Order: sequence, then structure tokens, then C-alpha cells
Amino acid sequence: MKSLLNGARRNAHVPRTSAGRSQQARLGHYLPDLVYGANDGIITTFAVVSGVVGADLSRTIILILGFANLFADGISMGASNYLARRSTAEAEERASREDALRHAAATIGAFVAAGLVPLAAYLLPIPTDSRFIAAVALTAATLFSVGAARSFVTGLSPFRSGLEMLLVGALAAVAAYLIGAFASLFTDGNSNSSGTP
Repeated sequence: MKSLLNGARRNAHVPRTSAGRSQQARLGHYLPDLVYGANDGIITTFAVVSGVVGADLSRTIILILGFANLFADGISMGASNYLARRSTAEAEERASREDALRHAAATIGAFVAAGLVPLAAYLLPIPTDSRFIAAVALTAATLFSVGAARSFVTGLSPFRSGLEMLLVGALAAVAAYLIGAFASLFTDGNSNSSGTP
């Protein structure tokens, strides 16, 4: 009886283990698309936010430009991924097209999901003078997390991968902020019709 119970326990674990391995393999298959889509989404969107804040423009402008960038760049990046994968598999049949579409969808989904993070501070009921600080904190935490996930692709340590991503994002944001501030010197009025971002 004891041996039968032990055998049943062993057999009960087999489907879960194989399902777990299958799920892990599937995640590994799309992980580069998810990581690089998220990386691009959060950095480019936060660069837009930083540039608008540097130019001292309104929250409305942040949201308009942020969402325009989010969806236009996300679709562009997903389409580029699809076309790149199709061009390397032109001789293959429909299955390769479907796989390329799934990779493109993973890229767009990750881009949009991560890109929403910097905009969250401007969508949530946060005090006006704390919005940019909240956007910086949310973006920094997400950048580090996405960077750490890169370690599954790069083989580097999660801390190093996270720190690298955080530094790249910080450089892009500082550059965008300074360009926005500099450009605002040459525009009419430098008005902020809806209050400080």
C-alpha cells in the first residue's frame, strides 16, 4: 500500500513538472521580445515625459505626447520585429508567420505595459508637485526590474543587468530633460496653461 501511494505521488508530480518546463521554455522563447520591448517602452516614454517637464509644459501635453509615443513606437517596434523575423524565414510556411506574429505581439505588449509606468503618475490622483518625482521613482524601479530580467538572456548577474538598464534610462531621461529645457528658451511665451507638470 505504501509503495502504491509513493508511486501515485511520483506520478502526480510528472504532469506539473513537464507543464512547468513547457511554460518555462515558452517564456524563454519570448523573453528577449518581452525584455527589449519593455526596455524600449519605458525609456522612450520616460524620455518624452522628461523632455516635456524640462520644457515646463502642461500635464495635458505630457499625456498627449506620452500616449502618442507609446502606441506609435510600440506598433512600429512590433512591426519591425515581425518583418525582421519574416525576412529570415521567407522559405518557411505559415507556421513561421504565426510565430513571427506572436513575437511581434509580445514586443508590443511589453512595450505598452512598461511604457505606461512613467505616465501612471500623471493619470493617478497624485499632488501636482509630486508627479514627476513619482514618475522618476516608478520608472527607476521598473527599469531596474526589467534590466534584472535581462540576465536570463545575457547571462550577466541580475544586479549588474538591472544597474546597466537603470543607467541607460537615466542618461536618456537627463538628455531629454535638458533638450526640453533648452528648446523652451527659443519658443514663444514658455507658457504652462494647465499648471506645473
